[in-house]
Amino acid sequence: MLSKLPPFTKNFFFITMVIFLFWMLFIDSNDFYSQYQLRKKLNTLENEKEYYTEKIQEVKDDREQLFSDMDKLEKYAREKYLMKKETEDVYIIVEEE
Repeated sequence: MLSKLPPFTKNFFFITMVIFLFWMLFIDSNDFYSQYQLRKKLNTLENEKEYYTEKIQEVKDDREQLFSDMDKLEKYAREKYLMKKETEDVYIIVEEE
């Protein structure tokens, strides 16, 4: 059986290199599967970062608009925090599902 193998396969350095490659590709903590999982997680995190960056920008824009226009600030306070003037009554309408 060993006689059918090419002569370079019996070389110590070749055998060492094959074992090393096998180890690095399949057994080591940085093997192909781990790298794939890490790459997938990195892509997911980058997408989430992009999403949250957009949301932060939207909130900053809304905040700038609210503090620059008193009418919008009053409308926001009335809708979000149910604030009212002293002469007004507030009615909350809850829709049934």
